[in-house]
Amino acid sequence: MARVKGGFVRTRRRKKILKLAKGYFGSKHRLFKSAKEQVGHSLMYAYRDRRNKKRDIRRLWIVRINAAARVNGLSYNKFMHGLKLAGVEVNRKILADLAVNDITSFNSLAGVAKAKINA
Repeated sequence: MARVKGGFVRTRRRKKILKLAKGYFGSKHRLFKSAKEQVGHSLMYAYRDRRNKKRDIRRLWIVRINAAARVNGLSYNKFMHGLKLAGVEVNRKILADLAVNDITSFNSLAGVAKAKINA
């Protein structure tokens, strides 16, 4: 039986991995074995962190809302509870944007929440 060489399939496979490893430090972008290992880890981290990013952004929104609510004499949970009682359906993303860019609108929402909690 004739000997089979790797040929272009092997070259293509290696080039694909080394292309993905472009920019890595040291042997991780030069040597196939190290590059393959690092690319595997990198793809895993990328998959995981695409999900974690959503978590982190939501945490940032909550921190911003909490800071603005405390300026108005409310804690985050009391503010959100007051809005729910008032029937205001504004999501955290919009509330955080109002807290940063349009504090007067946020203050009016805080007033509505306060009124509903005290009533």
